[in-house]
Amino acid sequence: MDCCIPNIDRVATEDSVSTKAGTSTTASQLNGTNFVRLEGEFLMGTRAPVRNRRDGEDPVRRITVSPFSIATTTVTNKEFAAFVEATGHVTEAERFGWSFVFNQFLSEEVAATVDQAVAKVPWWWKVDGAWWREPDGPGSSIETRDDHPVVHVSWNDAVVYAEWAGGRLPTEAEWEFAARGGLEQALFPWGDDLTPDGRHMCNIWQGDFPNVNTVEDGHFGTAPVSSFEPNGYGLYNVSGNVWEWCSDWFSRRHHVGGPRVDPKGPATGESKIAKGGSYLCHESYCNRYRPAARTASTPDSSAGHMGFRLVMNAV
Repeated sequence: MDCCIPNIDRVATEDSVSTKAGTSTTASQLNGTNFVRLEGEFLMGTRAPVRNRRDGEDPVRRITVSPFSIATTTVTNKEFAAFVEATGHVTEAERFGWSFVFNQFLSEEVAATVDQAVAKVPWWWKVDGAWWREPDGPGSSIETRDDHPVVHVSWNDAVVYAEWAGGRLPTEAEWEFAARGGLEQALFPWGDDLTPDGRHMCNIWQGDFPNVNTVEDGHFGTAPVSSFEPNGYGLYNVSGNVWEWCSDWFSRRHHVGGPRVDPKGPATGESKIAKGGSYLCHESYCNRYRPAARTASTPDSSAGHMGFRLVMNAV
């Protein structure tokens, strides 16, 4: 849908705010992953001048969200590795044989072999052999990134993980409610100032995108999932770091007259919603590191800045 998340159709072979917040809980499959229980009402969407109207960020509407529990962090490489070891799951990037990588992450040897950049967004390169264990292309490693978010996972991969873990992906409404952290209509999960008192609150691009990243926030690429201060509900990195898949099909207008209690988007579609922005977002190009912002891509798409966060049904 949008060049924030590149998308080339792939065909696989058969082998291929009134709020209540509860205490953290732990899912037995997940080795200590923390969840927070939430429910309540909030104002979803935005009327702020920075909104992307073509994405369907408005109108602002009051939404009621029933009880649910959401992970305080995105799924890590270590957690995904445990899932793969237990299930033998093969990701779609592996089956297709390639995924999208930001060109500045590639080694000279790998870059010399790449012959396809994405039209209109040439910093995205289609790299053979890129997958979650080799996120920057062949020869790269997650050896020092156990606590970084897993990337190069499609929506379909994320759903399989969630089912294994006894959970699911959040709806867009649940995700935005949780990401706002109890602040009503603030631009960011911590307020309206991107860098309050000069502090960096998220992992996004600083400098001249896509040419120079000054790395003022300390990260060139993904950051550990518990980096920076959590929001008011205890969630980490809901702005920047990696895009997070949601369960809903994408629509620009479905929500205008849609349900106001536990909305779930249209019944069918071509692309799934992703929220939160990534380490590549910059105000000059993609300012979608705001809770109200949204983008989407096909369920089989994967890239080096796409991950996910788990939700459990509250009991």
